[in-house]
Amino acid sequence: MWKVAMSEEVGMAVQSVLERVNQAAARRPKTVPAVPPRLVAVSKTKPPEMIVEAYRQGQRNFGENYVNELVDKASDSLISESCPDIKWHFIGHLQKNNVNKLLSVPNLFLVETIDSAKLADKVDSSWQRVRGASSQRLKVMVQVNTSGEQSKHGLPPEETVDTVKHILSRCPALHFSGLMTIGRYGHNLTLGSNPDFQLLLSRRQEVCDSLNMPLEEVELSMGMSNDFEHAIEVGSTNVRVGSIIFGNREYPNSAANTPNPSPLPSPAPSPEKTSKTVSEEAAKKMKHLTVSEH
Repeated sequence: MWKVAMSEEVGMAVQSVLERVNQAAARRPKTVPAVPPRLVAVSKTKPPEMIVEAYRQGQRNFGENYVNELVDKASDSLISESCPDIKWHFIGHLQKNNVNKLLSVPNLFLVETIDSAKLADKVDSSWQRVRGASSQRLKVMVQVNTSGEQSKHGLPPEETVDTVKHILSRCPALHFSGLMTIGRYGHNLTLGSNPDFQLLLSRRQEVCDSLNMPLEEVELSMGMSNDFEHAIEVGSTNVRVGSIIFGNREYPNSAANTPNPSPLPSPAPSPEKTSKTVSEEAAKKMKHLTVSEH
């Protein structure tokens, strides 16, 4: 019975979000590049069965924050057998000692969180070894800390152009796809457009002007469950949506199991030590699973 309820609710949620994505894109002014927005379903802490249900509804792009959890899910037999064309996005903080593990993930589509030239170098050299004789480049985005919050990862906005230039000129195994930001949570749109989104837009313009790149070739990953429609309206091409598709998240080590409204974690404590526990705990709860409506 729970499988039927899960299938229906996840399916309805995916279709509802996709409709909202398309409606928001239709509201874009003509000055915004006409790049169809991509929906990334953020599935952290969620069991494989829910990912498979979303996949069956046509969803292909899925985002994970923790390297260990992504490795576990990508190697899960249910997902590998049921979702052959899945595209994994890594959207969490990437430490250099986890790069090799991350790049071993099959169907890794995009690493959205390159936040330094040194990390780019490490990913580039590791990907050259992983891909072997293949000429396929790994898609990456540069993460920018637009809000200036210490709890957020990303490079300072003023370093954006130099970092992108470094990737283009010094990292032959990487394909620079665009810029990504988390931004400050809870911006009141009655006060005007989200300043973090506007800052990322201005940095993209600076990158394109400085490096002679067309705007439509530099993607923008910005917007989450609470603000993805506004993000798309101002130019986002990649939105990361989790709770309104899969329901609120539960964290086993939290006293109140209070979900984090942001798809990306704070820098501390490190999630890598607990991600496998999260996956196992979620799987144990599947027989009692319900997805809350939003």
